[in-house]
Amino acid sequence: MATMNYSDAAREAVRHAMSTDERVWCVGEDLGRGGVFGQYMGLQAEFGEKRICDAPISEAAIMGAAFGAAMVGTRPIVEMRFSDFALCAVDELVNQIAKARFMFGGQSRAPMVIREPMGIWRSSAAQHSQSLESWYTHIPGLSVVCPSTPQDNYSLLSAAIECDDPIVYFEHKNIWKMEGEVDFTKDIKLGKARVRHEGSDVTIVSWSDTANQAVTAAAELETKGVSAEVIDLRSLWPWDKTVVLESVAKTGRLVVAHESVAVGGFGAEVVATVSEQIGYGLKGRVRRLGAPRSLIAYAPNLEDKMRVTPEMITGAALETMK
Repeated sequence: MATMNYSDAAREAVRHAMSTDERVWCVGEDLGRGGVFGQYMGLQAEFGEKRICDAPISEAAIMGAAFGAAMVGTRPIVEMRFSDFALCAVDELVNQIAKARFMFGGQSRAPMVIREPMGIWRSSAAQHSQSLESWYTHIPGLSVVCPSTPQDNYSLLSAAIECDDPIVYFEHKNIWKMEGEVDFTKDIKLGKARVRHEGSDVTIVSWSDTANQAVTAAAELETKGVSAEVIDLRSLWPWDKTVVLESVAKTGRLVVAHESVAVGGFGAEVVATVSEQIGYGLKGRVRRLGAPRSLIAYAPNLEDKMRVTPEMITGAALETMK
């Protein structure tokens, strides 16, 4: 057990994987100097330039080269720097990597982890702040993971690296320095949610950094006499329907919260599934929180308008009690 931040936990997962499996390697821009957020610091000195590879500024070339290497037996970790930049490589990811096992009749696979730092962070503005995780849940052949704590970032990244199929791995930029205890022996299965706060009155479903905001909201709700159960999905595809449905069957109320745009967000999938499966068993109106369908501004006061806060989650939960 060790105490470390979210970024360092991921680096330790990469270091462990590279130490135990020579097929694992990393490719992206600025990895030699540690990556834009320091999440690869020291790894090139330890493993060499052939395994921590600096690439030109071409996301399509990075993704395509890594895919070719994956098809011949290696296990690439692809660093996109910002999830926004990965849009330059969507054809390679969606039309090639996601479909490789199907198109080749199972004779070829793409054991790849595509790391896409996401979310609002320090006035990064419209082209560096988006949360695009819901896009990739639409694509058969891709799994989508969104860790919210240092432990989850270590264990889920380790699981993703070991997976034989491509994983789009979203790390929230706002919590790189978030500290917590990490047990290097703890395994977490992809697609398994975590109940982070037990409760009986209302279920709050979230993921990534918004799950941390939901835990804060649950503590505030306790002071108001409301017992909230917070579920951190951790994986959006596959997602843990069983845990969510069991919780809502118990509480009869549901709030879904995420930082990404509410319109077409994955929260709508959660709400639809609960409505289909539980329907009239609900005791109150379902509430769904997400960003407005607007561009993220540079100005901090305008940027804050796009955030889902603990206060918003608390208010939504109280509305379900009416």
